[in-house]
Amino acid sequence: MKILKKVGLVLLLILIIAQFFDPKKNDGNLASLDAFIAETNPPEDVLQILKTTCFDCHSSKTTYPWYNNITPVNYWLEEHIEDGKKHLDFSKWSSYSLKRKEHKMDELYEEVEEREMPLNSYTWTHAEANLTQEQIDAVVTWGKKVQADYKQQMVSK
Repeated sequence: MKILKKVGLVLLLILIIAQFFDPKKNDGNLASLDAFIAETNPPEDVLQILKTTCFDCHSSKTTYPWYNNITPVNYWLEEHIEDGKKHLDFSKWSSYSLKRKEHKMDELYEEVEEREMPLNSYTWTHAEANLTQEQIDAVVTWGKKVQADYKQQMVSK
C-alpha cells in the first residue's frame, strides 16, 4: 500500500510539473486563409461551416478551447492539428498545384459527405461542428462546383 501511495505521489508531481510545459501553438494569422476563400468563393453558409468545423485543424490559425491549458491534453490537440494540416492546409492553398487543389476539393466534400469529417473527437467538444444534412449538402454542392472549376482549368491549359 505504501508503494502505491508513493507511485501515486510521483505521478501527481509529474503531472503538476508537466503543466509548465506546452507545445508550440498554432497561432498563425487569419489572413493566411484569404487566398483560399477568395479563390473558392464559398457562400456565406459554407464559409461559416468551414470556420466552425475545418479551419481549427486545417489552417495556421486555431482557436483553442479552455482545456488546451491542461497537459497532456494540449499535446494531444497539437498532434491532431499537425496531422490535419499534413493532409490539408487551407493556409497554404495558394502554394498547391491546380491538380492538387482539384484533388483536395474532391477529398474535402467526400469526407464531409461520408461523415468522416469533422472527426468525432472534435465534435464531442464542439457541438456547433455537428453538421446537419442540410449543411453537409451545402458543403458537397459547393465542393463539387469548385472541383469542377479546377477540372475545367486543367483541361483549358
